[in-house]
Amino acid sequence: MNTLACILAALPVALALYAYAGYPLALRLLAPFRPAPAAPADPAEWPLLSVSLPAYNEEAQLPGALDALLAADYPRGRLQLLVISDASTDATDDIARSYAGRGVSLLRRERRGGKTAAENAAIPHLTGSIVVNTDASIRVHPGALKALARRFGDASVGVVSGRDVSVAAADGCANVAETGYVGYEMALRDLETRLGGIVGASGCLYAILNELHRVPFPENLSRDLAAPLIAREHGYRSVSAADALCAVPRTASLHREFHRKTRTISRGIDTLWHKRRLLDPFRHGGFALKLWSHKLCRWAVPPAALLAVVALAWLAPGHLWAAAALAAAAAVNALAALGWAWPQDRPMPRILAMAAFPVWGNLAVIGALARLARGADDHVWEPTRRAVLPGSSAEQGA
Repeated sequence: MNTLACILAALPVALALYAYAGYPLALRLLAPFRPAPAAPADPAEWPLLSVSLPAYNEEAQLPGALDALLAADYPRGRLQLLVISDASTDATDDIARSYAGRGVSLLRRERRGGKTAAENAAIPHLTGSIVVNTDASIRVHPGALKALARRFGDASVGVVSGRDVSVAAADGCANVAETGYVGYEMALRDLETRLGGIVGASGCLYAILNELHRVPFPENLSRDLAAPLIAREHGYRSVSAADALCAVPRTASLHREFHRKTRTISRGIDTLWHKRRLLDPFRHGGFALKLWSHKLCRWAVPPAALLAVVALAWLAPGHLWAAAALAAAAAVNALAALGWAWPQDRPMPRILAMAAFPVWGNLAVIGALARLARGADDHVWEPTRRAVLPGSSAEQGA
């Protein structure tokens, strides 16, 4: 019994060390054995891009998002901008219509269906050979659209993910720990790109071949995670473009970040289950191993941690190390609880944020599993309301 308890106590540590350190280290060690990719060149003619921008009650965010896209360094005649209003009840539709003279089109859905349903509804209206997906709260850097388009000069590429740059709101109350995690994730995608391709695109900004975007897809699942999976099924690879920058406002509190991650992970688990055949390493080789390492191993850490707590409680009376580990876990969770209770209108101390952010990020996995267990429907929800950035904020990522 003690042997089993020791194994359970060590399991989350082993999973976390592999998922967050061992896997990136393995990629870094393997990267020098792959030839460095050549710098992508400008095409003879820039492809027609269709920008799909779903919006639900985004009257505060939409003008800045559209201003940033219209300021992009991309031939205006080669750019289609489509706002999909998911039955908005505020001024979103009127704002989109006010940009009609600048080439922005509006597609209104009369019944709310969620982001993926809105993206699905837009498919017949997207005329470009490449579809760019983004959100109203995101500010796209002027050079990002060309950076995305250049990568499609490689005929093997079906999806190109942008690079998120986490930026603070003017009030300084956003979660500072989010920046470190976003930077880590972007660096990991760069390594995956060097070694064949990524297994998940940024929901903030990514581009996909129109033919792949048109593949039928359930509205209750996540398109940004599924895009590289669909590309793989059709013989394409997916890459990250480090110069396709977009400014992403940090969420204002742990509360919002926790609820956002809970829904995102819930949909991610559902999406990966829908495409579970890609987890077979005998058929999909390194791509499957990346999926296991980047996604499943991370999601396995929190459930394993719950088992570890039980195991440590069993071992603590007779083993000092187990009692010390249990006490350390209690202390970290106490800091996380303090972070949760911290007033949302006051900047959180950096040391507290650095302790609380990973704890609540992992607890979001437990929340996601609980939602899936009770059959909660996550395809329609109130979007995460982020700080409003001016249209020019995209240039902050340069």
